[in-house]
Amino acid sequence: MANVFDDEFARFIVLVNEERQYSLWPATTEVPGGWQVARPEGSRQECLEFVESTWTDMRPASLVAAMEAQGS
Repeated sequence: MANVFDDEFARFIVLVNEERQYSLWPATTEVPGGWQVARPEGSRQECLEFVESTWTDMRPASLVAAMEAQGS
């Protein structure tokens, strides 16, 4: 069985969690708990481009907040 995440012709959505971490997700698969749709269905390439342009700070939101509280 091929990995759906490698399928250039599959349709995807982009998910985001409360830590502002993003994930490419098959459009035909139920959104898991703790995640919300950040970008509606599109091609694999469209979704990857969205993630690359949006997720510019890989640090979890809680780490960003802690560092800002410390003045870092």
